[in-house]
Amino acid sequence: MAGKPIVVGTDGSSESLRAVEWAAREAVLRGAPLRIVSAAALLPRMIGSHGTSQYDTVSDVIREDRDHSLASAAELAGQTAPGLLIDTDQLIGQPAEAVTESGNGALMLVVGSRGRGAFTAMLLGSVSRYAAIHAGCPVAVIREETTATHKQVGVGISDPETCSAALEFAFEEAALRKASVVAIHAWHTPEFDVSRAGHAPAAPAADVLEDAAAGQLEKLLSDWRAKYPDVQVSQDVVHGHPGRALVGLSARTDLTVIGRRSTHEGAHGPGTVTHAVLNHAHGPIVTVPSS
Repeated sequence: MAGKPIVVGTDGSSESLRAVEWAAREAVLRGAPLRIVSAAALLPRMIGSHGTSQYDTVSDVIREDRDHSLASAAELAGQTAPGLLIDTDQLIGQPAEAVTESGNGALMLVVGSRGRGAFTAMLLGSVSRYAAIHAGCPVAVIREETTATHKQVGVGISDPETCSAALEFAFEEAALRKASVVAIHAWHTPEFDVSRAGHAPAAPAADVLEDAAAGQLEKLLSDWRAKYPDVQVSQDVVHGHPGRALVGLSARTDLTVIGRRSTHEGAHGPGTVTHAVLNHAHGPIVTVPSS
């Protein structure tokens, strides 16, 4: 396929097909080809009959199901975006690692939030979580279907030193969608935690921290306003857990973007925030690796 593709994983579930539709529309927005991938969830030592038996083995059925899922997804993508260049690929290996690696060199990897049935729901859920943390490209996790259009892209700002990739992605998406950007920074300081102290933070101290954060955020966004003059920008600084703030933000945006830096985080680190958002968000979430 020519050019960097949008890659989307499917297992035939309604959630993954929703991801395929979203990825097809995103590919059209970006003028990119679409690559649809699927991994057969074979257990270790599973092999097919390879024509030696008149009966299908479990592995044969799983592979046939994968191939059927790919064909159905390609048909759906073609209906969603007529004329889109579409390719399909059968992946080898454990689904989480295989799907994640399929995003290498892609513009974006798109996955559903969960899969089909009790076992595969857990399986694709683990795939989406693994990919959202480990993939080398931005990863979009498509959670809930909604017909509402907010014309707004949200982006979470944690560390100003490492958020440039997330901001660039958010502004590019907003420009493509002719939408605005809302940037949110949530500060969560244990000594000001109501649940620990039993009272709200002292007004002067809280005001100083909030004003400082707002000023830093304003300064950070000024460069991006200059780069994307046609994109309207707003900002918000709140006291509270970042994960909860971003989940709330996701309810009023078409897409919520968060950066990620490391898979080894503390109790309130970005990894914890990412998992909270992936588990509870109201719409598509994109995790963007730090550049």
